[in-house]
Amino acid sequence: MPAATVVLLRDGDAGLEVLLGRRSSKLAFHGGAWVFPGGRIDPDDYGDDPTDEAAAARRAAAREAMEEAGLDVDPDALVHLSNWTTPELSPKRFATWFFAGPVRGGSAVADGEETDALRWFRPEEALAARDAGEIELAPPQYVTLLTLRGYPTVAAALTAIDAAEAVEFLPRFHFLDDGGAICLYSEDVAYHDVGRLDADGPRHRLVMRDRGWEYLRSPGTP
Repeated sequence: MPAATVVLLRDGDAGLEVLLGRRSSKLAFHGGAWVFPGGRIDPDDYGDDPTDEAAAARRAAAREAMEEAGLDVDPDALVHLSNWTTPELSPKRFATWFFAGPVRGGSAVADGEETDALRWFRPEEALAARDAGEIELAPPQYVTLLTLRGYPTVAAALTAIDAAEAVEFLPRFHFLDDGGAICLYSEDVAYHDVGRLDADGPRHRLVMRDRGWEYLRSPGTP
């Protein structure tokens, strides 16, 4: 199912901030997790061209920002960051466009249905809160926040993201013997054969253990 997510950015007193919303615990899909506003692409988002999914995804991302967070976003100001497809073992599968962009207007207010709280975080603050067990993040949010923590301002982030090639994430989920789990991405040496987890070769994976998460991406991987 095609979907779109918007990573909303603003310049705070201490640096770049990103908006996260806590999904209602009543929801089956990532209930209770802190996520970026987003949802499926609706038929109306395609406008006059039912074949232009990229444009529809931009409209959907802006629409979801208003519906879930009460914030006005210009679809044309959004920068394509990445695409995430949920693993095969997921009960619901989405192929999601991730965009980053600024807020044009409005006041951040949770819709009270899908989202029951909103908060602006510095990327490193959100990652630290996850490590401390204070909030729950899904892998796409975790990896995106890691990417954003290196940028001092919204302008710097959007310029760098726009200049880079959008990354395609097609995770394969594997449980580890020690009780942890790992998400393997297509460039990883073990992507097609988990028996090669310790083999020499490129790494692109998220290792998730109780003691902490570790994102590994070899230099030069797309």
